[in-house]
Amino acid sequence: MKMKMWVRKPVLALLFLTVLAPILLYTDKLTTFSTYEFVQEPSTLTLNHDVSPLNLLPQELSVAQEEPLGDVHMENLSRSIIIEHHPDTESSRITRQLNEESKGDEQDNPIKQVTENVKLKVSEHTMLPTKQAAEIKQEGNSIELPRRAGKREPAKTKSQKPNEIVFVDTRVRYLKDQLIRARVYLSLSATRTNVQFNRELRVRMKEVQKALGDANKDSDLPKNAYDKLKAMDQTLAKGKQIQDDCTAVVKKLRAIIHSTEEQLRVHQKQALFLTHLTAKTVPKGLHCLPLRLSTEYYSLNSSAQQFSNQEKLEDPKLFHYALFSDNVLATAVVVNSTVTNAKDCSKHVFHIVTDKLNYAAMRMWFLANPPGSATIQVQNIDEFTWLNASYSPVLKQLASQNMIDYYFKTHKAESDSNLKFRNPKYLSMMNHLRFYLPEIFPKLNKVVFLDDDIVVQKDLSGLWSIDLKGKVNGAVETCGENFHRFDRYLNFSNPIIAKNFDPRACGWAYGMNVFDLEEWKKQNITHVYHSWQNLNHERQLWKLGTLPPGLITFWKRVYPLDRSWHVLGLGYNPSVGQKEIERASVIHYNGNLKPWLEIGIPKFRGYWNKYVDYDQAYMRDCNMSP
Repeated sequence: MKMKMWVRKPVLALLFLTVLAPILLYTDKLTTFSTYEFVQEPSTLTLNHDVSPLNLLPQELSVAQEEPLGDVHMENLSRSIIIEHHPDTESSRITRQLNEESKGDEQDNPIKQVTENVKLKVSEHTMLPTKQAAEIKQEGNSIELPRRAGKREPAKTKSQKPNEIVFVDTRVRYLKDQLIRARVYLSLSATRTNVQFNRELRVRMKEVQKALGDANKDSDLPKNAYDKLKAMDQTLAKGKQIQDDCTAVVKKLRAIIHSTEEQLRVHQKQALFLTHLTAKTVPKGLHCLPLRLSTEYYSLNSSAQQFSNQEKLEDPKLFHYALFSDNVLATAVVVNSTVTNAKDCSKHVFHIVTDKLNYAAMRMWFLANPPGSATIQVQNIDEFTWLNASYSPVLKQLASQNMIDYYFKTHKAESDSNLKFRNPKYLSMMNHLRFYLPEIFPKLNKVVFLDDDIVVQKDLSGLWSIDLKGKVNGAVETCGENFHRFDRYLNFSNPIIAKNFDPRACGWAYGMNVFDLEEWKKQNITHVYHSWQNLNHERQLWKLGTLPPGLITFWKRVYPLDRSWHVLGLGYNPSVGQKEIERASVIHYNGNLKPWLEIGIPKFRGYWNKYVDYDQAYMRDCNMSP
């Protein structure tokens, strides 16, 4: 019996050592296991039994505890990791995690992190740059990181929202950001005196610049771009350890920002000047076209130079259009688009007025390209003998020495901030003919005025049946746009303007207007126009152009048309909606970006090119193409 008792004690001791002791030790270790210890070995982190190394950059390990985890660089992570705060205990959290792993669940594992209420989503093979923190979308307590292009995205979690922004071309932006940071380090005394670091940094900069090249998106980068990015990050991390004076870095960055803003201001001013300069120029094709047409016109005999249907020119029952232009091709588009969309083009009469230089070319174009059964009249402004300086105040002003100095003195041109008023069109009397419609068409009752930078998309016959209710001008108002209010065109610091007009009054659009010429004569509109032009002889009430005097002359005499008749902005605003354009009867390329210029907005050019016959002989001779 004693022998049995002696043997039993060692057996129980051995059993305690081999079975119970490990259980007690493991339980004690589990209760003292901290989040920090768990995160210290990320390379052994197991998600759904798939071990994926995080490959943290060695230079970043030293600062991982001081900076947010979002500044750590990670790659080759096969599944999204969500790090967020949970109010439950550490032991229950880890136990739940182990249970999820054992079941092979496909959902992401929650891991408690030092920072609270922060979700860090890292997609498959995602590289998270330090500087990118400024570009990350923050919403509530969550941070949404951009996904790396070209890789399979994990399934959306419940925390993702449908309106979250997904950043693209992140690597290109980060490479550029690295170059900026490298330049900062090169300029700082602490890093500049370190010869070895300086040499290494310059080599990395050359590598990044070569990899970046002219790339604007991640797909343009070479295959080794990511390797160069990681190498540069390692070098920058060394610079961060060398330069511990944050004040010097902040000062240098502020200097860079100030210099960049100054350069931006200069470039914007240059771009504005070049845009206005381009708008004034005549493309080679548009210069060639009237020369070829004029040569052909003067080779015709007198009988071949005449248009047909001239008996319709003064018939008030027909639909009459007034078009004043020196641009042959633009005028052709207006006429062609109007006739193409007309229900009965035989009722449409086009009265075109041009200058002496383009008179022969304009006539030759429509003789060679007659607009169906519509009627064409082409007149020369120089034949309007009644239009002279003694009758027209604006003509007298345009010929004054003051106006010549304003346009042609270089030092004054540089000092004037509003370059658009130096466009030669403001010197052309043709731009002011719209204020003399009753004198030009004395036997007509109603006329539709069209600018040469418009395209007609629907039948305009309905304009003649609109009752203007005693108003002179039927136009589309532009109340929705602040720059078409009166105070943007008129000088309300002048007491004459301030006394007579409302600065917030709604403006309206020139370009497609219905004018009741009978009411015009009754209300003596031309005299009103002359009176205001005389008051503005020193340009104290408004600058130049026709819209400011139009707003004044037709003050309280405008009948608002439905907005679908006339849509503006295709010559300056790329945001004009496609549905709005397609619904409009007339689209207007007002602004400098005309469709016949290379600077025209590409997505709007097709509406204009649709009515240009590039197969026409004169167009081919001048090498004009879409």
